[in-house]
Amino acid sequence: MKNLINIGIPSKGRLRKDVLNIFNKKKLKLISERRELIGSVKNKSNIKILYLHAREIVERLGDGSLDIGFSGFDLLKESEINTQKKINLVKKYEFGKANLVVAIPDPWIDVQTIADLEEIAFEFRDKKKKRLRVATKYPNLTREFLFSKGVTQFRLVSSLGATEAYPFTGSAELITDITSTGETLKANNLRVLKDGQILKSQACIFTSKKNLKKKGLKNLIRLFSK
Repeated sequence: MKNLINIGIPSKGRLRKDVLNIFNKKKLKLISERRELIGSVKNKSNIKILYLHAREIVERLGDGSLDIGFSGFDLLKESEINTQKKINLVKKYEFGKANLVVAIPDPWIDVQTIADLEEIAFEFRDKKKKRLRVATKYPNLTREFLFSKGVTQFRLVSSLGATEAYPFTGSAELITDITSTGETLKANNLRVLKDGQILKSQACIFTSKKNLKKKGLKNLIRLFSK
C-alpha cells in the first residue's frame, strides 16, 4: 500500500507502556499480530504498527522505513549526525524523563568534578601507562562531552548489559549511563560527578522528513501532538 503509515513503538519497558497509553487516550485501539512484533489500529487500514527496540526506531526514522516513531531524546542525540538531519522532533512528552550522566565509584573521594577526572586520567596514563576506561552505551555523546570538558585521556568500552556493574567487574573505571532516579547507581556504589550531566532526556514523538507528504500523515501527527 503506497500510503501505508508505519509507526514505531518501543517493544519493551516503561516507554512502551506510556506510549500505549497515548494510543488509548486518542481512542486508537491497537491490535497485535505476529507475536506482538507487528500490529494495526482498529478501523484504520492505512496504519501499520512495528514494535522495535527504541534505538532501532531512531535508525528506521532516519532511513525512512518508519514515518512516525516514539523514542527517547537521548537516542536521537546519540545517533549519527546524518540520521539526525533526516528526523523531525514533533513533541517532547512529560514521561520517560532521565539524565545521561558520568558516574564514578564512591571510594574516589578526591574526584568531585570533571576537572578532577582529568587529573586522574593523566595520573593513570603516566603511572599505570593506561587510559581510563569509560563503559557506556552512548559512545558519541560521551566522547563529545568529555572532549568538550578537556578530558582526552580515556578509552571507551562498549557496554552490552548492565553498565553500572562494569567498574566492579574490573571492566572499566567509570561509566556514563542513563538514570531517572539515581537509585541503581547508588545501589552499585556509584555517584554522579557534580558537573557530570551530559544530557536531559525524555520520551518524544518523531517523524521521518522523507515521507511527510503521505496521505493522512499530517492529521495523525497533529492528533499525537495535542
